[in-house]
Formats: sequence, C-alpha cells, structure tokens
Amino acid sequence: MPTLGKVDAVVTDPPYGIGINKSNRLSVSRGHGGETWDDKPADISWLLPMGVPAIVWGGNYFPLPPTRAPLVWDKDNAGRDFADFEMAWSNIDMVARRIVMRPMNMDGGKEHPTQKPVRVMEWCLRFVPAAEHILDPFMGSGTTGVACANLGRKFIGIEIESKYFDIACRRIDEAYRQPRLFEEPA
Repeated sequence: MPTLGKVDAVVTDPPYGIGINKSNRLSVSRGHGGETWDDKPADISWLLPMGVPAIVWGGNYFPLPPTRAPLVWDKDNAGRDFADFEMAWSNIDMVARRIVMRPMNMDGGKEHPTQKPVRVMEWCLRFVPAAEHILDPFMGSGTTGVACANLGRKFIGIEIESKYFDIACRRIDEAYRQPRLFEEPA
C-alpha cells in the first residue's frame, strides 16, 4: 500500500468472511461453489490510518468505529431468498443514505458472486465528489473501476484472484473506452 502514491478515497467491497460460496445457492449454481476467497474477512486495518474518505461495503462485518453515515442498498427484495439490504460503512461527514434497486439482471450478468451493480457504486462515488483518484483494494470483477470510468474518475484497483483480475481489467478497459455522453452532476 505505501508504494501506491496518493489516493483521494477508498471505495471497496472486501470479502466479509461469511463463506458466501459455500452457503449461497446462487453462487453455487453460477459455478462459484468451493471458492475460498470469502472464508475469512479481509484485513482492512491499514484503511483508517490512510486518513481519506472511505466507503466499505459489509462494514458491519469489520471492527470499524461507529459511523454517522452508513449507506444502505435496499434490494427491494419482495420476499426472495437473499438479503433485503446491504450496508456500507463510511467515514464521510454526512447523514445516512439509501438507494433502492433490485439486483436482478444487473449490468448484463454477474461475473463475480458478490458483484455490486455499477449504478450502486456510481451512487457511492458521488458522496466523495472531490476525490479524483479512487482506490479499490478488493476490486473483484472491477465494478468500482467501471463506475469510476463512467464518472470520469481515475481508478487504482487491486485483486489477488487472477480470474477476477482478468475480468476486472477487461470490464474497466471497455468502460474507459466508451465515450461519455453526459458529465457527472455537480
């Protein structure tokens, strides 16, 4: 981490340590059963000392200080068998916020078992408006990077799983190649 240089914010969705690929029927049915990347929670102890705005999905699974500004993705679940919502911890000085969006058929498919919709990550990025360089140290299939490309932000991503790193590189490269028709709202 010290060799990365300056980043303005961290927006990430690290492994929570809940063994999603062993217990979730959708993960297993999509060919992700048996993967071990979520067997234990990620080490995020280095994050707070960075002193930059941070949004950490699944923050309730990590030893983080209380937040005044949790972010909630309300999945508009309607009784389905997955969680009704997910929470992100944030150290940003604002009030709590919520986005309502079903996860079904998002972004043309899921290439990672816990992939967030691009729209959810774009929503998160709008809470760190002065941040030009965004870091996602657990980038999975690259959704934060795609959201950065869509909003004209610079992105630094790290992923330990080569399969997901390759997917992320392809998705992010495709997103940066797309012309932006609209600027990010001020």
